[in-house]
Amino acid sequence: MDKYNKELIDLAKNIWEYAEIKWKEIKSIEAQKEILKKHGFKINDNLADLPTAFSAEYERGKGVTVGFLGEFDALSGLSQVEDLAERKEKVDGACGHGCGHHLLGTASIGAALKLKDYMDENKLEGKVVYFGCPAEEGGSGKAFMAKAGCFDLADIVIAWHPFNANAIFTGSLQANKQVYVRFRGKGAHAAASPHLGRSALDGLELVNIGVQFLREHMQDFERIHYSIIDPGSASPNVVQPYAEGLYLIRSKDTEHVNRLYKRFEKIVEGAGLMTETEPEIIFDKACSNVIPNPVIEEELYKAFLEEGPIDFTEEELKYAENFRATFPEENIESEQTLVYAVDKVDELAYLKDHILYDKILDYKHSDELGMGSSDVGDCSNVVPTAQIITACFAIGTTAHSWQEVAQGKSSMAMKGMLKASNVMSRAARSFIENPELVKKAHEEFIKVRGEKFISPLPDGARPRM
Repeated sequence: MDKYNKELIDLAKNIWEYAEIKWKEIKSIEAQKEILKKHGFKINDNLADLPTAFSAEYERGKGVTVGFLGEFDALSGLSQVEDLAERKEKVDGACGHGCGHHLLGTASIGAALKLKDYMDENKLEGKVVYFGCPAEEGGSGKAFMAKAGCFDLADIVIAWHPFNANAIFTGSLQANKQVYVRFRGKGAHAAASPHLGRSALDGLELVNIGVQFLREHMQDFERIHYSIIDPGSASPNVVQPYAEGLYLIRSKDTEHVNRLYKRFEKIVEGAGLMTETEPEIIFDKACSNVIPNPVIEEELYKAFLEEGPIDFTEEELKYAENFRATFPEENIESEQTLVYAVDKVDELAYLKDHILYDKILDYKHSDELGMGSSDVGDCSNVVPTAQIITACFAIGTTAHSWQEVAQGKSSMAMKGMLKASNVMSRAARSFIENPELVKKAHEEFIKVRGEKFISPLPDGARPRM
């Protein structure tokens, strides 16, 4: 057993229990910092003036700087009893780790510790940095960190995400922008004097109707989602004087998001004119598209093959089968792994025939756009970045589900976490030992991104905490 395994497993399980949401991950970061300080890392707090953003550095002379990304925020309303294959809240209304971030940050810490040891043992010069990144879920903490220059010291960055497969995460993800839309109208009695009222809720509903009509005229890679977070009062006999919604606008890159957003602004303006109400748009957050890096991906793939796939026990297969029984068949058919598969037909057959992913998916670099977003995109727009995924959950488990929360402390989840840690650390050695690889990674990076990073955040933007 690796000397760090027990510490890492205990840390992941503790963060699972804390289940803290964006910008409030206090216990989670203190537990991480404690381990990193214990093993000789220097802690830098309050990165980008974010109270739960930090970095941990270990430097040994001059040389290549390798960064590892960590996330640790949970999701609201996903409390779930561990290991139970039926929906049951552990604490009513509490949060839960439905995206595996308790595993994500912990494995990256493990990779940083193991790379430090390798450098010490082989007297290699370089720097290891763990970036503790808050609020990936709905806050895009890395976007604020990237704009503040937090990632600029790294030569390359390696990341991962818990999933249901073992593969190199290649291809891009969408950029996005999220805003609140508020309408202020004039209250009135809805029956006795409706002519005196100006309904803020009508304004918000007209925005939603406008969005529906806009969908026909958007490009295939674009999306708009919304939630009515405040419809006004609960009384239907009142003309609502206030209403608020939250809108998430996605496209293939920041430039396309901004184009779509301008059309969205016109819808909001038009809704205000039609209802004689006053609309207001308040920026919340934004993130960039992911720029994949084939040079780092290839080193990660070599390291993955050297480490080998995860060995699961019969007991773990039976455990996973209990959860597989709770999924509809469509979950298997829509597995995101298919995006990365060289032969999608063979891959689908494999997914249907297996409960846990016990191979390493063949790697082929892709620039294909995935329909989702991650603030890893902002890091990847600042420094060459690549990611892997490892099998931590039963095949067919969807992210942000109670099933993922329930499996989060299982032995198979811990095996996937430790495998990710080993693969990332092994790949990172190649860059410490061979600076020419770093140069190649940067050449690919500039070729795709261009000479300058343009942040999706407006100047002076601050997160809503």
